Amino acid sequence: MGMTHNNPFSMPTLFEALQRLRLSEEETSGSIPPPPPPAFTPRATVDNARLIKLFNLMTRKECVSQFKEIFSKAADPDALLKIVSLLTSDSDYFMEVVRNKYGSKRVQKLLGISDDVDALFYAAILHRFYDIMTDKYASYVAIRAMLVFDTMEKFRMYDHVLYYALDIARDHYGCIALNEVITDVGDALYRKLLLDLVACNALFLSNDPSGNFVVQHVLTLYDSRCTSNVAVSLLGHCVDLSFQKYGSYIVEKLLEAEESIAVVVVELLECEGGRLSKLARNEFGSFVVVKALKVTHAMNRFDLLGDLVQKLMPLRHLLVTFHGSNIAKILEFYGLLL
Repeated sequence: MGMTHNNPFSMPTLFEALQRLRLSEEETSGSIPPPPPPAFTPRATVDNARLIKLFNLMTRKECVSQFKEIFSKAADPDALLKIVSLLTSDSDYFMEVVRNKYGSKRVQKLLGISDDVDALFYAAILHRFYDIMTDKYASYVAIRAMLVFDTMEKFRMYDHVLYYALDIARDHYGCIALNEVITDVGDALYRKLLLDLVACNALFLSNDPSGNFVVQHVLTLYDSRCTSNVAVSLLGHCVDLSFQKYGSYIVEKLLEAEESIAVVVVELLECEGGRLSKLARNEFGSFVVVKALKVTHAMNRFDLLGDLVQKLMPLRHLLVTFHGSNIAKILEFYGLLL
């Protein structure tokens, strides 16, 4: 009857909409410069033109209106499924899309539309899970997927998180993504497993430029069990960490918790005088010592406070300048109270 192409939701109509994207030099002249060639060049197949146009649609800032127009009309599940099938047909191609700022946002909008569409995205994400979780923009696709996917797919992704967690934690962007997952994980068992994994490897992670942010993050969740486990893992290493910028942040967070304050203060008390003096004058360690004095007082741990003041008082003359000056003033104040 020749009526197939009159259906606005038919597959040919969707691809015709892709064909109508105006990206030539004449059509993009003016305030918007001609876009650069796509970062991904597909293999020579009959779908080359469609792949390139779909890539442009998903990744170009100026294509936002076309994206909304095309996918708002994709009421036909089969048509949308074919589009997503093309989008996920090559793992390198899919990676280039989700690594793009706009590509990531637009893929996120397509998640949760239907089980069949999610199945395609699920397979594509798992295939490149580590690469996706350690990318600045692609990681948001995986995080979003873990929120909207059905339970079994979600649990399978959690399994991948656990498997790759330590490697993801030590990546510049991966540590941010892992912190998001730890915060949002919807299953109590997986949350416990993740927190246990971080706590058991707290020393290893605390000494890593990126991993330390994951340790800091779990300590802000106020999970008593996790905090205690982190403290056990860092037992005997708190002074060493206090000499480091980010390590000192972790030690300060341990001082803020009832479960771990004694671990840090006892280690300070057992520290040899010369090393404690060096720590108190260190640009990072001085903040740890000040925090220890203040929190022991605020938590009414006067046993620990008294011992710490007594330990530091003979060093007071060495602390009157530079980084130790605040400690000297606090010692003078607490010395009058105790």
